[in-house]
Amino acid sequence: MDLTIPEDSTRFLTKAGWGGAEIAALPGDASFRRYFRVHRADGSAAMLMHAPPPREDPEPFLRAARWLDGNGLRAPMILADEAPTGFVLLEDFGDVRMREYVDAWPDDEAAVYRAAIDTLIRLHRLPPGPFTDYSLSEYIREVRLFTEWYCPTRGLYIDGKGWTAAWEEALSPLLSRQRPGVTVLRDYHAENIMLLGGLESQGLLDFQDALVGHPAYDLVSLLQDARRDVSPELESQMFDRYCQGAAAVLGGSFNAETFLADYARLGAQRNAKIIGIFVRLWKRDGKPRYLDLIPRVWIQLERDLAHPALAPVAAWFDANIPAELRDRAGLPGGAFVA
Repeated sequence: MDLTIPEDSTRFLTKAGWGGAEIAALPGDASFRRYFRVHRADGSAAMLMHAPPPREDPEPFLRAARWLDGNGLRAPMILADEAPTGFVLLEDFGDVRMREYVDAWPDDEAAVYRAAIDTLIRLHRLPPGPFTDYSLSEYIREVRLFTEWYCPTRGLYIDGKGWTAAWEEALSPLLSRQRPGVTVLRDYHAENIMLLGGLESQGLLDFQDALVGHPAYDLVSLLQDARRDVSPELESQMFDRYCQGAAAVLGGSFNAETFLADYARLGAQRNAKIIGIFVRLWKRDGKPRYLDLIPRVWIQLERDLAHPALAPVAAWFDANIPAELRDRAGLPGGAFVA
């Protein structure tokens, strides 16, 4: 972990009214953003985010945070920002992440997930935010990460045109159902949800890539989590809870069977993308720890591919990816054992 304090951080903090604060580095994530906890002598604390251009741009984060806070969702309050240099001073949400809490207190797991589902329902009742549309071209760009990074690593020569055509056929039916759409945070899972003094008081992180899209996307991000196991029973319970909430809002226009098909479509799309991203983090960015997460993602992808809505994509996998390579065998760390 890089513990270096960024240049100009003291100047920025002084300008923000936090001169003389102690700065401590925190573990990084999959991006080039870095985070620091700052403490003043009076005991107050805040989070310093450094998202330096040109690799990062804090403006989308600032726009999404302000929109969420302005609409009753708990994103960190912006205390100060200097977008051209990549510095943002944020409200400190503390250290209690949903991931670690539910792992330590499994009896509370269902209650914490119910609260996360209810947050999604509240978000989806709002008109979509000031974000661009989650287009078919963006879905396709994302799934190509699988063929661009995973397949070459396995020495596979695949049908690239067929890959694109299969996804276009599978995803096109849902496009009309994401209009006018909802705000999609795109990385809504247990490591990006903070508990703020109670199981039902939850704060949101990592929403800078928000788009306007389909309500099933963030639901599948939460319930098919790449970073922790969510049992099929819990997934089913929380899926049903979301559907009940959505039906109460939409009435007769909500069809649970159609929504399940779209959930599978977006689950497969997201899981294929994530496998590609995790391999890219290893090969390009020197972060091999993400490879340990790939077996879980493969299991979820295979479950999604079993839905009839994914028939074109499942056929492509059968023709191009041997069954023995649908895990992490041959990648650093050894073979996957189910």
